[in-house]
This record gives sequence, structure tokens and C-alpha cells, in this order.
Amino acid sequence: METILIAGGTGLIGKRLSAFLEEEGYSVRHLSRHENLQARFPAYRWDPETGVMDPKALEGVSYVINLAGAGIADKPWTEGRKRMITSSRVRSTLLLRDALLKTAQRPKAYLSGAAIGYYGNRGEEWLTEESGPGQGFLSESCLEWEKAIQEVSALGIRTVAFRIGIVLSSKGGALPKLNLPVRFRLAPYFGNGKQWYSWIHIDDLCRMFAFALKKESCAGVFNAIGPEPERNKSFMEKLAAVSGKKALVFPVPGILLWLGMGEMADTVLYSARVRAGKILLQGFEYLHPDLGEALKDLSAAKV
Repeated sequence: METILIAGGTGLIGKRLSAFLEEEGYSVRHLSRHENLQARFPAYRWDPETGVMDPKALEGVSYVINLAGAGIADKPWTEGRKRMITSSRVRSTLLLRDALLKTAQRPKAYLSGAAIGYYGNRGEEWLTEESGPGQGFLSESCLEWEKAIQEVSALGIRTVAFRIGIVLSSKGGALPKLNLPVRFRLAPYFGNGKQWYSWIHIDDLCRMFAFALKKESCAGVFNAIGPEPERNKSFMEKLAAVSGKKALVFPVPGILLWLGMGEMADTVLYSARVRAGKILLQGFEYLHPDLGEALKDLSAAKV
């Protein structure tokens, strides 16, 4: 049985991925600020802020997955919060790099989260892994993150960075927040509603990670999104349709979002029309390629 070490294993993606990989026959352990070796997924202590990590965490590990990082939309984007968002990702990556440098036997592969925020606000442009970065905080933060990931790759370890889009899950993230007004028969869209949302069902994201673990030809950057992005207004219309209730679809002006959210409004107003071609060329197949079906599945399932 191969062992996988996950940093960020208690987050939205990490919880589901840990359970999924366990079902696939892997032994899963976590990195955590609090040691708990008796947990379902044994937790070894680390602290990226102080650069501390239990070296035993890497013993016998075949793969390392890093999902660690402060939430993008959890708190207002003060200058301090923006520094934390970036540093939490960079420091965790560099701590793992330093730990991997010291190991006698390095893992077969290192897989990391990244984000389509790399591309910034690109309107109608189709974006591939070869597209350059955008401008603004999200792009700058993602650039720093990917530079750190490249330092792991420089160790000679097969490295995969997934630029993750909007992860759809009933357990957290964007979907419950978007669905809240729908419960009251309201379906607000943001700005003109034409911005592209590149989304992925959480189960397909977990399957993508598992696919890349096994597929030795997978290396480099991959867009981790579904095959068909959706415009914001259409997304809300489909979300309302899945509820089975008639809902009022109406715009929330961008200026109001900026007044209420500040720079963080970028997370809902930016347009990223991202292609998933590279992972498809590797042979990956989706369970939930259609947004309407994915939303219906999530309304019934609990993932």
C-alpha cells in the first residue's frame, strides 16, 4: 500500500481528496499544526510560519500533495491579509522543498494546488496553460506560488501544479454562498453577468489528482477545471433551475460589489475562460462535464 502525505488535508478539497484516495487503496496521512497520530488520517506536526516540520511525516511516503493556503475569500483583502494569502502558499511549498532536500528517499511525485487566478481578468479570451499571467493581486500571488512550486520541481521530482477553478461542493466554497439567495427565490448575477466562470465538480477534481498520481507522463502545469466554462448569469439561471423554484434573476451592479467587498470583488467579477485541453490529452475523463448535471448531482449528494 502506497502512502500519500497531504498538506491542507482538512480543507474543503483536502477532506474529500483524503477520503477518495483512501477508497482508492492508498494510506493517507496529513500535515497539521497539531499532531494526532491516532486520527483516521494520522497528522504530523508542521508550521510553515516558523519553518518547523516533523521529518517522520515523509518516512515511507510515495507521493506528496500540497493544498495548504489561507482562504482567498474568507476575510477582507487588507494589505496584511493579501500578504498572508501569498505567504501561506509560498512558505508551505518552500518548507516542503527543504524537507524533501533532506530525505534519503524522495517521493515519486509532488502534486500541488495552484489557481486560475493566475490568468487574471481576460474577458472573452480562451486561456490555456501556455497563456501568460494577468495583472492584479490574484495573478501576482499565483505567480509567486508557482515560482515556489518550480523549486520543488528543480529537485528532480515529478511535479504537477493544478490551476484550480471554482470548485463546486455542497460542503463549502463558492456554491453554498451562491445558492443561499436561491433558497429565497432570488438569483443575483454580478455586474453584466457575462464573465466566464471556469468550474469543476469536487469529485472530478479529486479524480484528477488521483489520475495524475498514477500517470507518470503528467508533469508541469494543468488547468483543473471542467470542459465547459459558464457565464455568470447562465450559471445562476442553472442553479435556480436545479432548485425547482422560480427565481428572480437580476443584476448586482459591479460598483455595489466594489463598495461592499473592495478589491475582493475581483473574485466574482473577473472573467477567466479556461480550456482543460492538456489534461484531456493525457486521457482524463470527466464524470460531471455538464454544469446542470453537476449542480443536480451536488443537490442530491453530499460532497
